[in-house]
Amino acid sequence: MLDIIVFAAFVVCVVGVGLYKSRHEKSSEDYFLAGRGLTWWLIGISLIAANISAEQFVGMSGQAADYLGIAIASYEWMAAITLVVVAIFFLPYFLRAGIFTIPEFLEHRYNHWSRLTMAVFMMVILIGVSLSGVIYAGALAMSDLLTLFGYNISLTACCWFMGLMAALYVTFGGLKACAWADLIQGTALILGGAVILWFALDKMGQTPVAELTTFSGVGVTGLSDAASGMEKLMTLNRDKLHMVLSRNDLNIPWTALVVGLWIPNFYYWGLNQYITQRVLGSASLREGQKGIVFAAALKLLIPFIIVFPGIMAFNLFSRDMADFAAKDPKMIAANAAVLTTYDMEKNNPASTTVFVFDKGWEQNNPDKAKELAAYNETVQARIQAAGKDADRQFLIGYKTDSALGLLIGKLLPRGILGFVLAAMLGAIVSSLAAVLNAASTIFTMDIYGKYFNRNASQKALVLVGRICVAVFVVVGCVVSPKLADPRFGGIFKYIQEFQGYVSPGILAVFVFGLLNRRARGISGVVALLLNPVLYYVVGKVAPQVAFLDRMAICFFVVMAVMTLIGILRPLPQPVVFTTNTRINVETSRPAVGFGIVVILATVALYILFW
Repeated sequence: MLDIIVFAAFVVCVVGVGLYKSRHEKSSEDYFLAGRGLTWWLIGISLIAANISAEQFVGMSGQAADYLGIAIASYEWMAAITLVVVAIFFLPYFLRAGIFTIPEFLEHRYNHWSRLTMAVFMMVILIGVSLSGVIYAGALAMSDLLTLFGYNISLTACCWFMGLMAALYVTFGGLKACAWADLIQGTALILGGAVILWFALDKMGQTPVAELTTFSGVGVTGLSDAASGMEKLMTLNRDKLHMVLSRNDLNIPWTALVVGLWIPNFYYWGLNQYITQRVLGSASLREGQKGIVFAAALKLLIPFIIVFPGIMAFNLFSRDMADFAAKDPKMIAANAAVLTTYDMEKNNPASTTVFVFDKGWEQNNPDKAKELAAYNETVQARIQAAGKDADRQFLIGYKTDSALGLLIGKLLPRGILGFVLAAMLGAIVSSLAAVLNAASTIFTMDIYGKYFNRNASQKALVLVGRICVAVFVVVGCVVSPKLADPRFGGIFKYIQEFQGYVSPGILAVFVFGLLNRRARGISGVVALLLNPVLYYVVGKVAPQVAFLDRMAICFFVVMAVMTLIGILRPLPQPVVFTTNTRINVETSRPAVGFGIVVILATVALYILFW
């Protein structure tokens, strides 16, 4: 009952404050951009709340529990540097142009076809990837927690509950409701993550070393049962506490730290509508820059409250993760399909397929694991002699996406449990609201208001935005349960990988457009259309190339094509970006100075964990 009271009080407070603050929003600028009146502290916290959701808490902690460990923190720490660059170099152009959406800026630089193409692509990614991904991740956490407490609620039912909660929230309040609710939810989110970290370290300290290593397969000597939780964390997970992974890693190879990972970072933080919409609502350029740099500083803290608990979840609950995997119908089916491939390949003398399995699958299938290990040795010797690359098939024995649910359900006491669950739900709803608000803004302003009804009234535009929210959430709730299929490789990887179909092309179009003012509008359209085709082809022709490296390849090829078009058909005069806004657009020097401090702190963290 205490948990229920705390949970309900938190939700009522968040929704009440958001709707109260947005009660006078009437125009499209009020509804979609909070009347361009957001201050730096609202912007900073709102950026974090919109970004950190179940996608991070469930997906990132799950990837940390897997072999990636702290390497997954690159998505957060590199984002800190990215945000500083966005604040100093990107934001002035956007705010001076007075735009509602990021695609709208392309019409200023290229032509309306570029704007329309990007708007359509972003709608697909926002609804099919971001929205469905966040709904699924939140529903998965809720479903796992309810299962731990004895309630068998389906994943699909949880998806619809999450989606409808977000739809009700954003339909009435708009961006200002999101921003003020985010102020509460973002603060609670960071506190909730810190609470989980505290209890995980405490549990690590109390648990005997043998119990922490038996089922996880971690080998260690000389570690006392009396060691602190931090000592056990650092000693048992030496292989996970470094940022550099193999060049052949399919998730985050070290080459991605050089180029590939920067592309989704700059796209997400600088050009992704559901993030940048908060900044487009800034009261001034100074407020926007200070808010972004504030968010950059907070990003340095996120791995400590998400990644480290995920690593410890594997030490504490690897047996539970293996049990979840052994009972999950879709994981069972995926593993069975891999074993069917093995049955077909094992007698093929030319086979180059290697079957990779983790410790959880090995301990649940010891005899088959020995057979596969012997087969793999034979294949490895064959492909080394032939100078070929191995094709890898994966057998999954741990459901690592359950890491968060296990931490919350098994470690937190009553009362605190209610607060953390409320903070998580609030964060999920906040992110969903941000995606819905962004998608409805793009459709309303870039498509409906541009092509269907140029003379639409302010009231009509707001109405269309609200209708879009209802339609989009239904699509998201239908798609999201399908993401439970293990072939997607975990929700965090799914979201990052599928954005590769648009993010390199969009980033190339913006970077090229700012550096080269003489290229014609057609170059933007060609680049946007070329990227998804190129990304798909590279994936088919060279599947061994990590998706982050594929993004880098696409980015540079698209840039080269745009450069060629610019050389062959330059404009007679360079494009001039005019100022079209009533807000102050003077740069904040304190924000620039503190941004440099954030960059230096990020570099120090990379050196520490390199």
